[in-house]
Amino acid sequence: MPQRSVVAVGASLLVASLALAGCGTRGGDDDGETGGGSSDNKVAKIGVISPLSQDLAALGLGIKNSVDLAIKQANESNAIPGWTLELEAGDDQASPDVGKNAATNLASDAEVVAVVGTLNSSVAQTVQPVLASANITMVSPANTNPALTQGADFATAPERAYPNYFRTCTTDSIQGPFAARYVFEKAGIKEIATVHDKKTYGQGLVDAFTQEYTKLGGKVVAAETINPDDDKYDAVISKIKPSKPGLVYYGGEFPQAAPFSQQMKAAGLNVPLMGGDGIFSGEYLKLAGDNASGDLSTSVGAPIDSLDSAKDFVAAYEEAGYKESYDAYGAYAYDAANAIIEALKTSLADAETAEDARQATVEAMSGVSFDGITGAVAFDEYGDTTSKVLTVNEVDGEEWKPVNTEEFN
Repeated sequence: MPQRSVVAVGASLLVASLALAGCGTRGGDDDGETGGGSSDNKVAKIGVISPLSQDLAALGLGIKNSVDLAIKQANESNAIPGWTLELEAGDDQASPDVGKNAATNLASDAEVVAVVGTLNSSVAQTVQPVLASANITMVSPANTNPALTQGADFATAPERAYPNYFRTCTTDSIQGPFAARYVFEKAGIKEIATVHDKKTYGQGLVDAFTQEYTKLGGKVVAAETINPDDDKYDAVISKIKPSKPGLVYYGGEFPQAAPFSQQMKAAGLNVPLMGGDGIFSGEYLKLAGDNASGDLSTSVGAPIDSLDSAKDFVAAYEEAGYKESYDAYGAYAYDAANAIIEALKTSLADAETAEDARQATVEAMSGVSFDGITGAVAFDEYGDTTSKVLTVNEVDGEEWKPVNTEEFN
């Protein structure tokens, strides 16, 4: 989890992206619903479940706004004749219990046919069964835990548990080893320490990194954990420092990773902190301070602002006037929403109501394939993205700069 041509969901979307100024300058109504379209049309809603408040709101709002943009463009281009799409957003506060409640609320709305979310893998674990029982398609732009698609025994006996679940980002089974290869082979660091926050995402990422790193010949000289609500890390840093690691690999998100990095340096542990996509945010740079230069993160896909395919998205997002950045997952949320819209073109064609189209939408998702702003969008037999491109980013002054982008093999 923890910055973004328009997708070939239809050439008309290119026109729509340039016409957003006519849609107003706000990213949806205050209640989280996106209007537009003919008053005679039937309504189908695409939900969003992400943290819209609390520490991870920067990432969650980027997801919500990007889905809002995709919906507005679809309505402007009349992508699904006879239907108007609306956004219905639920704030999960990065909490599994709150996320479950948000999913329950969306599932009870007969007009909700699909959901983009969640940000956190731990929240997805409680949301998946709720949406699956209602046959509501779920597409995550940010969940990276492999078990969500391939089950608890994903390493030895993968089995898809929820046929309604898909994702546009790659998994920790790829992200962890990708980071390990960079550290060992390209950076030449042979001894590291690991720290994670005990949550599903953080622990899974560290496990995947460690397995590949030690297989390559690297040595983990310290392995520690923190609590997700900690803000003082002197005890853990004191345990790590005597082992003299060349890097600390952190599994978790930026609200804890940034102060951890800051406190490391203050304590004299002057080595890079590296994390996954959960720290790849402008908020990390703000919180980590001046000594963060040299810190590293991985992110899924190639840098969005370097892709020709994303230029129209970036321009349209800016023109729409959203107050928040699309941040790390906005582009993947936009592709997730457009994947859903592609499926809805089939499932809503002969449906009387949105609820009638739920199962047909799940079935149509497996055949979705188009050129998205993050690259080719398609799903394998487990619902995972077929794209395995990742990037290593390094803090350089006040920005993240990509230092290595490639497809993982």
